[in-house]
Amino acid sequence: MAKTIAKKESLMTRLDKILVPIGQKLGNEKHLQAISNGMLFGLPFLVIGSFFLIVANPPIVLDKYNPATANFFIKWIAGWKYWAVAHYSQITVPYNMTMGMFGMIGAFGIAYELSKGYRRSHPATDGMISLVTFLMVATTVDKNNKIDISNLGTNGLFVAIIIGLLTVEINRLVEKSKLKIKLPDSIPPMVANFINSLIPLLANIFIFYGANLILVGVTHTDFTNFIMKCLTPATFLANSLWGYILIVTLGNLLWLIGVNGSNVIFPIVFATGVAATGANAALVAKGLAPTNLMNLQMFRIAVLGGSGNSLALCLLMMNSKVEKYRALGRLSFIPGICSINEPIIFGTPICFNPILGIPFLIAPIINIILTYVAESCHWIGMGYIVDPSFTPFFFQAYISSMDWRNVIFECLLIVIGIFIYLPFFRVAERNEMKNDAAAAAA
Repeated sequence: MAKTIAKKESLMTRLDKILVPIGQKLGNEKHLQAISNGMLFGLPFLVIGSFFLIVANPPIVLDKYNPATANFFIKWIAGWKYWAVAHYSQITVPYNMTMGMFGMIGAFGIAYELSKGYRRSHPATDGMISLVTFLMVATTVDKNNKIDISNLGTNGLFVAIIIGLLTVEINRLVEKSKLKIKLPDSIPPMVANFINSLIPLLANIFIFYGANLILVGVTHTDFTNFIMKCLTPATFLANSLWGYILIVTLGNLLWLIGVNGSNVIFPIVFATGVAATGANAALVAKGLAPTNLMNLQMFRIAVLGGSGNSLALCLLMMNSKVEKYRALGRLSFIPGICSINEPIIFGTPICFNPILGIPFLIAPIINIILTYVAESCHWIGMGYIVDPSFTPFFFQAYISSMDWRNVIFECLLIVIGIFIYLPFFRVAERNEMKNDAAAAAA
């Protein structure tokens, strides 16, 4: 028995030495942090834009509405629907100018955050250069001089990520090469910044807009569409069921060795989720049904109650025979319903715990598969609204699709999670009780 424990500890030690530095390096990598923080930078715009989309699309189908049999509440919603249809273009202006421009916001936010990560003197300037460059390659002008802005929203998000990162690197390269206009000390700093931003701006325009013109001339495909074609295999992985499961499981494996796996996978799943949710929102705005299964709602369910779907474990702990578990479960319940579960992961602990680590990996996989099936069969509504992070899961479930079936479905997933965790938790509980008894006897 002692040899087995020693071997297990030796294996955990080796994993700790090999994987923890890798996970920490990925989690602290400047470009990944810039993508993550840059996305969060634009999250308020997505939430507000989604709110106006809700106002413009009341949850009722007028073809099935019968005033003679409808109650007061249904009649009120029908009146709301008639009003929304009559004023649709005015109501959706805030949506078009926020969520419809999220690519622009992302281009600025990502470059700004990366510039801050490098501790550059003028992050806002880097952000504006990125924004202007993105506008040049993401918009097209037809023969009638009409500008197509369809790629300025979530459709152009991946291009915004690329430009946001590369423009800052180009600006750093220009700065290192000493390509600056020498100015006397008497020139005010704001004027000096304006003059010295001219060369980086010209360099980015020459590189990206020049590449755009060459691509259009040679391949008849603009920069945005060319990048999206190149990224198709990668986006397919994140937008496929098994690829998504692989990414989420990788993040949870990192949690098990004490590394914040959510920080590592967040830029991937959030970017693809927002893009899919934005595509669904565009369909709903046109009066069509959403079709993208791997939307942001899938990520919310993958971290239902926190990574590993640990809200189910939290509920089990609240009624545990072990005082430590009982106290920790009750303290962690409120954060858990908001998908914050660090107290559970590190307090139980789940990391470096092979017993609770198994359901921690299995529960999200089961949830993702069930959600995929439920969306495919139209048992629940598909997400088309970007909901606020760290809000109670039942509110997110409803607001993401304006469908009460989603709330019931997520409550059912928690019940399923309880049954997944239960046998493993009982083993962990018995071990803890034995340890407590041995400590009391000693």
